[in-house]
Amino acid sequence: MAEILIFARAPIPGACKSRLARGIGTVRAARVYRAMLTRTVAIASCTGASSVHLACAPDTRHPVFHQLRRRFGCRLHRQPPGDLGQRMHRALAGQLREGIGPVLLLGSDCPSLTVADLDDALTALKAGHDAVIGPTEDGGYALVGLHAPAAQLFQGVSWSTSRVIGQSRHRLRRLGWRWRETRPLTDVDHPRDWQRARRAGSFD
Repeated sequence: MAEILIFARAPIPGACKSRLARGIGTVRAARVYRAMLTRTVAIASCTGASSVHLACAPDTRHPVFHQLRRRFGCRLHRQPPGDLGQRMHRALAGQLREGIGPVLLLGSDCPSLTVADLDDALTALKAGHDAVIGPTEDGGYALVGLHAPAAQLFQGVSWSTSRVIGQSRHRLRRLGWRWRETRPLTDVDHPRDWQRARRAGSFD
């Protein structure tokens, strides 16, 4: 059975979505992020995953994390240390060691993500693909799923740039892995992304 692991940051004004906050303010950015995080956990809980886990930063103490645990039954873990690539690799490796199958790692700021997208990704993993990745329109990715840890997939990547998906595909080819990609997704990093998501009906 496959598991879902969601990277989550405490929705504290000034401590999350810094690029979005520069356009809409820290308080509003934190509210937007909280809404996106809640939606991500909700749709993950509607999939065929055997369990849903939150990798929380800076720790698991924020009340929102415990509200999500009570509401959706997700399990809370503290994010490991390091830069983004190190944290992703360490979180995936830890969950793969402790779990019973492949793990799908998600961000929590992609309002275009649907239950169908996650089920397609989980199906690809269950069908034997070595990896699955969900590219975003800005050149990054919103999800990555693996059967086995691979540190090199997360090393030397130009995170938060349009080169991420290309560099990741190159690393997957070097690993000799067979992978599948979801449809292109849209995440929210900048005020223009938020405005587009609002026009699409993702926010009130």
